[in-house]
Amino acid sequence: MMDRTDRHCRYFLRLFAPHALLYTEMVTSAALVRGDRRRLLDFDPAEHPLALQLGGADVEGMTTAAQMGAAAGYDEININIGCPSDRVQSGTFGACLMRRPQQVADCVAAMRARVAVPVTVKTRIGIEDGEGASARGLLYEEADYERLHGFISTVAAAGCETFIVHARKAVLSGFSPKDNREIPPLRYEVVQRLKRDFPALRIIANGGIRTLAQAQDLLATLDGVMIGREAYQNPYFLAELEQALHANTQWQAPTRLQILERLVPYAECQLQSGHRLHSLTRHISGMFAGQPGARQWRRFFSDNAVREGAGVDLLQRACELMRSEGAGESPAISAPQSPPARSLHP
Repeated sequence: MMDRTDRHCRYFLRLFAPHALLYTEMVTSAALVRGDRRRLLDFDPAEHPLALQLGGADVEGMTTAAQMGAAAGYDEININIGCPSDRVQSGTFGACLMRRPQQVADCVAAMRARVAVPVTVKTRIGIEDGEGASARGLLYEEADYERLHGFISTVAAAGCETFIVHARKAVLSGFSPKDNREIPPLRYEVVQRLKRDFPALRIIANGGIRTLAQAQDLLATLDGVMIGREAYQNPYFLAELEQALHANTQWQAPTRLQILERLVPYAECQLQSGHRLHSLTRHISGMFAGQPGARQWRRFFSDNAVREGAGVDLLQRACELMRSEGAGESPAISAPQSPPARSLHP
C-alpha cells in the first residue's frame, strides 16, 4: 500500500470503521533515522488505533525507528517481512528476510526491549527466488510449510505474539509487485494451519479478501483479517465489515454523503496547514464504487481537485453532484449476521 495509506487516507478510512486497526504505508528505518521524522510520523489523533509499519533489517536502526514511533504515539510497531519489490530487496529487507529468521528475531527482541507497545510481524507463507522461481511460486509443498513453521517459531521465541500472514508466496525474481499480488495462488488453509500449530499466537490473514462472507469465514478460525486494496478501491466495504463485526455497539453506518460532509472540516484544517486538496481527494475516488454516478464522481475530482487554489467548496459541490445522481443517501448495508467477536485490520 505504498503511496496510498498516508495520513489523509487513514483519516478518511477511519470514518468508515471506528474500531479497525489502521496501518501506515511502510516507512524504512533509515528514512526515519536520517530524514524528516515529523513529516513521516505525523498523524491525526482520530486515526487511533494506529500501527507504524517499518521496513529494515539493521537491528539498531529498527530499534531506534521503533522508539521514534512509540514516542510519537503509535499503538503498535509492525515489521514488514512481506514486500517483494526490487527496491526493498536491494536493501535486503522485506520478504527476502524470510530467509533470515534469526535476524528478524534479533530485531523483534531488541525492539521489544525498548518500546512498551506491541511489536508485530507481517509476512508471506513463503518465498521463491532463482531459476524456476515463477513455476515454484505456484506450488506449495510440505517443505514450504516446514520453512514457514521454522520462521514463525524462531521469531515467536523472540517475543512476537502477532503475525499477519499474506496467504501467497512471494516470487522474488521474474515477478513484479503486481504479479506477486495476483499470480501466486491464495492459500488461506496454510494460514489456518499455522493457527492450529501455534494456538497461543495471534494469526491474522491477509491477501485477496474482498467480501464480508470471506472475512467472516476466516474469522471463524483466525484472530483477524487485514484488508488492503479492497479497502482503498471500495472503502465502503469497511463500513460493511464494521457493521457486521461490531453489531452490538451503538455505531450506525454513515451514508457516503455523510462521510463526505465530515471530511470538510478536516480538509479546511489541512488546507490551512499548506496541504493541497488533491492530496486528500486522490484517496476518495472509490467512495461511490458500484453506485450511480461513480464515473462522474471520479471525473469531477480528476478535473478540479488538481487546480491551483482548489478549496473545500469542491467537496460541497461534489455532494450536490451525487445527490443529483441519486447516490450516497442511504447506507446500503444489509442486516448483519452474527459473526465471531474478532478484530478487523484494514
